Amino acid sequence: MDHVTIVTGAASGIGRAAAELFAERGSKVVAVDLVAPDWVDGETVIGFAGDMAEEESNRDMVSMTTEKFGRLDVCILNAGVAGSRPWNDPGAVDYFDRVVAVNLRGVALGIRSAAPAIAASGGGAVVATASTSGLGGDPNNWAYNASKAGVINLVRGAAIDFGVQGVRVNAVAPGPVETGMTAGLTEHPELHDAMRRRIVLQRWGQPEELAEAMWFLASPAASFITGVTLPVDGGLSISAGHFDLPG
Repeated sequence: MDHVTIVTGAASGIGRAAAELFAERGSKVVAVDLVAPDWVDGETVIGFAGDMAEEESNRDMVSMTTEKFGRLDVCILNAGVAGSRPWNDPGAVDYFDRVVAVNLRGVALGIRSAAPAIAASGGGAVVATASTSGLGGDPNNWAYNASKAGVINLVRGAAIDFGVQGVRVNAVAPGPVETGMTAGLTEHPELHDAMRRRIVLQRWGQPEELAEAMWFLASPAASFITGVTLPVDGGLSISAGHFDLPG
């Protein structure tokens, strides 16, 4: 397949699952993270180290991709950080700035860098990682909520701006997914289980399930879909939350 994909946040979790899935299905992949992923083969899957909050890193990852493989068809903008600080924490605003820089600014910079290269290759897709936490609020999670809500509307605006160039821009909104980012919840099994009970399908998601949704949105099967955020959350976001779920 003459098909090239960038995946950011590819060292682990959803990003790694996406990079591996695209590679398995024939795409050449550039796997990007703060430290270049060590699981790449160096030939059809190559690593790149960069901070997605920085414009230079975004420009360089796209330049390296097109120089190495000659084109860019898909960009999966998955890099992100979690959490917030209490409102009265002295470091709260600095932490807010970092969360927004990675989760929202990083997506904007990624689109800005990748979309023209995708258009020059004949068109393709950008898929960003939003969150169900961008569809509503969570206790003590205001920085993350704001950053992911921003991604959802950024995707809409970018889809309008780049659609005429043949570039579709969509997002996935994961619910609770078993990744390194959420691994700390295993130390609090009561919280982990409380979150599970809020999910219609009564289980946490797996990174591979998010990767499949990303594959779909990037594929010709989604050729008439742009500007949407697809919840991949086991039904978490469909409940109004007024009553306990059955089961």
